[in-house]
Amino acid sequence: MSPIVDQAASTQQQPPAQLNNKERASLDLISRSGYLNEGTAMNNTKRQTLGLNGLLPARVETLEVQKRRALKVLRSKPTLLEKYVLMSQLRTNNVRLFYKIVIDELEELAPIIYTPTVGTACLEYSNIYPFLAAPGVSDGLYLQKGDIPQLCQTIRNYRPFDNYEPDIAVISDGSRILGLGDLGTNGIGIPIGKLQLYVAGAGIDPRRTLPIILDLGTNNEKLLADEFYVGLRQKRPNDEEFYQTVDDVLSALHTVYPNLLIQFEDWSSEHAFGLLEKYQNKMLCFNDDIQGTGAVILSGVINAVDRVEKENKISPREHRIVFYGAGSAAIGVARQIQEYFQIEHNMSEEEARKVFWIVDSKGLVTTSRGDKLAQHKVYYARNDNQGQEFKNLLDIVNYVKPTALIGLSSISGAFDHEVISRLAEFNEQPIIFPLSNPATQAECTFEQAMKATNNKVIFASGTAFPPHTIESTGEVIYPGQGNNMYIFPGLGLGACLARPKNISDRMIYQAAKALAESLSEEERAKGWLYPSLKRIRPISAIVAAAVCQEAKDENLAMSEAIQKCQSHQDIIDYVTRHMWSPTNDSYGTDTLDSRI
Repeated sequence: MSPIVDQAASTQQQPPAQLNNKERASLDLISRSGYLNEGTAMNNTKRQTLGLNGLLPARVETLEVQKRRALKVLRSKPTLLEKYVLMSQLRTNNVRLFYKIVIDELEELAPIIYTPTVGTACLEYSNIYPFLAAPGVSDGLYLQKGDIPQLCQTIRNYRPFDNYEPDIAVISDGSRILGLGDLGTNGIGIPIGKLQLYVAGAGIDPRRTLPIILDLGTNNEKLLADEFYVGLRQKRPNDEEFYQTVDDVLSALHTVYPNLLIQFEDWSSEHAFGLLEKYQNKMLCFNDDIQGTGAVILSGVINAVDRVEKENKISPREHRIVFYGAGSAAIGVARQIQEYFQIEHNMSEEEARKVFWIVDSKGLVTTSRGDKLAQHKVYYARNDNQGQEFKNLLDIVNYVKPTALIGLSSISGAFDHEVISRLAEFNEQPIIFPLSNPATQAECTFEQAMKATNNKVIFASGTAFPPHTIESTGEVIYPGQGNNMYIFPGLGLGACLARPKNISDRMIYQAAKALAESLSEEERAKGWLYPSLKRIRPISAIVAAAVCQEAKDENLAMSEAIQKCQSHQDIIDYVTRHMWSPTNDSYGTDTLDSRI
């Protein structure tokens, strides 16, 4: 019997013969793209065009059906880490479905793709790395020390999308991941997660994001001894080598992508301040741990100060704020709040500085304590303590009689019942902000703060806590969460759109002020300090517009479109039009010439 000749083999499953090589390559790219390929939602015409007949199940589904299936599988996973792994796989396989789910179900998904689960994911990263994406698909850019030409080539190697031209990069060296310490290359989960929130929260196009881990080794002995650790097995360099390497990396990044916004994330305290001081006025960059945290907490403080002034007649000038924790985030928050007191309440720099008492692991930070203070602590060191030194937090509370207690120590339970109840004796409505992440390292829980203050606390945390039900009335009270997500997506979007030469302190301040003013009347009536996360996109638009407006007012905006805006509403409209969504962009063959 003669062999059967498959006459259709060269036509039905191949791109049309009349296409040139470039068009054929485009079709091939679409069929393999996690962004352009719709999967089971691809209609039959597109399947035919792309040569995918027989490679997908017969049913053509909608994006909504795909979403419901993914959520069903996600919710069946017993642990948060398993959910994280599943979502990581989905992000590389079907980008738009991933963001459709994250945007629509943000309150459920944010704790999975970022804190608190990302902390666990970073701890386990070397173990789960092979299961996060398909072979050959990189989830981020891994950089090491090298000369600039070598670094430039490495940077160009990372091209997750066609015509890749990122607007924003989040970069970490893994030296201080959340409150978990030095995790080395395992810290890549933070830049990845952060950029996912930029997309979900502010509509930055996922194809224009760049997650980077700068692997300079690790001083974590446990990791160095771990046979599965995927990073460099060497100790971290000295400061001279460190700063030179970072300088080379940033030079290489801006050689390849001249307009790139750099967000520094989770660097050790000393280096975080050093890098910000060195580059803040030289390039488009910011540090979310310092400036972002400071801005979002400032926003909550603005509303808390306003509330106790209205309800308890406490003048802003009467506040005494104790910071428990003296790292980069704590000092960044203090500086932002100080600027608020100076600008909005006409306090001198010295008056505003004296609002703060800083506490580190050795106790109250003073000039007379006898130890050499880290440079970033010197500014707030007290010199009015008359030789008295205090180590215990309760003693410090008794000495200062603060109106507000802010925790950034990563010490679980530091705000115990005795400390909180004592604070309530001094204040009708004590302000308590336990800001450490993850929840296991928060200084206290919302329930503990409510019970110890007879339900009078004005509360915001850095991680999510469940609502508290007042037993006597059945009233359900929801805690505030000073989540950086309220600030950094809008700040980043505003910077990308306005393209200022640098991000000024006034831009950060205006972002915080815009967030504070974004609460609805209903939210204020409930005593909330922050708006509902369900409104994150319109909130991010407000924050981004405030950044663009300030950049324009300072003559720093290089964007002609922003310069031409005649009113603030024009800027808001421009920002809103430039927010990406998973359903407002063409898919697959729709992106090609109509004849394909």
